[in-house]
Amino acid sequence: MTDTRTVKSVCMDADEIERSLTRIAHQILEANHGASNIALVGILTRGDLLAHRLASKIKQIEGTDVPLGALDISFYRDDFATHLSPEVHSTDIRFDIDGLTVVLVDDVLFTGRTIRAALDALSDFGRPSCVQLAVLVDRGHRELPIRADFVGKNVPSSSHENVRLFLEEVDGVSAVEVLEMAPGDRAGSAPLGAEQPQEKEA
Repeated sequence: MTDTRTVKSVCMDADEIERSLTRIAHQILEANHGASNIALVGILTRGDLLAHRLASKIKQIEGTDVPLGALDISFYRDDFATHLSPEVHSTDIRFDIDGLTVVLVDDVLFTGRTIRAALDALSDFGRPSCVQLAVLVDRGHRELPIRADFVGKNVPSSSHENVRLFLEEVDGVSAVEVLEMAPGDRAGSAPLGAEQPQEKEA
């Protein structure tokens, strides 16, 4: 996990994360009248992990396995040309998205630039009937006209703070932390294992 000297507060613990995901799963099903025409696509990396948890909860509620995919946006970022070492993952969408309601899943919604990139990346795979957005945390500070359809928690933050999700699967603990940023740092997701800063504006 991060250096505790930089942590200002823990705004969600593991139990609250799980409760929020359970609520989001119910909201997705209610908004879409069940699970028959929906697919979940998680934005790598932690958005993908959250999408897996949501898919599991939807199966528990509806008894249905929904299509589940992972989306890498590394080469769709609007700062790609100046980002010398993008963290490249692998998109994995093994189903036809045409005509489906695709629920994009991400961890922290910030400027909206990650979601813009995700929409561009998704369009390369087909034409869904609708795209919805589910995020665990909305911290504000939007730079693009993007909003989430499903939000676990709104976390007001300053531009000098970072809001990061840590998950048991990759970090050894599940929590959402608000951290004070050092001069010159950029807000973004923690790298796997939270060893060093990663530049990703959500």
